[in-house]
Amino acid sequence: MADGTQGASSAVALKASPSAAAMARGLRGGSNPLEEWSARVKAIEARFRGWMAKQPIHIEAAATTAVGALQGGALGMLMGSLTADGGSPFPMPQTPPNANPEAMASLKQAQALAGGPLVQARNFAVMTGANAGISCVMRRIRGQEDIQGSMVAAFGSGALFSIVSGMGTPNPVANAITTGAAFAVFQGGFFMKFSKPPSEDTYYSRTRSMLHQLGLEKYEKNFKKGLLNDQTLPLLTDSALRDVKIPPGPRLLILDQIKRDPELVRTK
Repeated sequence: MADGTQGASSAVALKASPSAAAMARGLRGGSNPLEEWSARVKAIEARFRGWMAKQPIHIEAAATTAVGALQGGALGMLMGSLTADGGSPFPMPQTPPNANPEAMASLKQAQALAGGPLVQARNFAVMTGANAGISCVMRRIRGQEDIQGSMVAAFGSGALFSIVSGMGTPNPVANAITTGAAFAVFQGGFFMKFSKPPSEDTYYSRTRSMLHQLGLEKYEKNFKKGLLNDQTLPLLTDSALRDVKIPPGPRLLILDQIKRDPELVRTK
């Protein structure tokens, strides 16, 4: 009898313990907090991209440039903080007397990469912001992310980086063109070797945003398997959704959302 009472008390203690409850949920296959957080971040990102896809090109380009500049500025500030006060493994190059213009330009850019937090924040903000904004414009114009757009963005960001980091040097235009061309060649080679541009994703932005808004993001793969993209949204029917194995409930939600949101069926 005592053993039974002790076992009941242990069960009550385990039930009341938060850690035990969490362990029990884990054993029952409960949701992972990290996965939930990651899914929420992806949903927010998808909604933001869907909103951006509906905006005019100048608004999308401005927002993308601002975000890229903020990220680059933060990165530059961090790098400048780590290398400040003589902590850099690369010492600050000094300008020799009577240096020729080409050497002056190269030294200015080297000093920009070894400068303090504010200098590096400025230079990286200009470089990454310009790259992001030009890439956005090229993607909207060409309808996809390809090597040509990537090289144009790299040229623009390299040229602006040269102008900002080499202020006060002779021949700034020639130096900007040279630096931009070097950036473009490097980016083109990198793109050809490593990049796999998601060309199909360009045509799924509104579809992905809609599915995330409805909490049906797990059916995105069904849409892609059936080649149902933004262009086919105005043509969607119950039978088409059934053919890609989407259950009745989600089918009703999707069709109702398409009827209520005219932006989903707009044509470019």
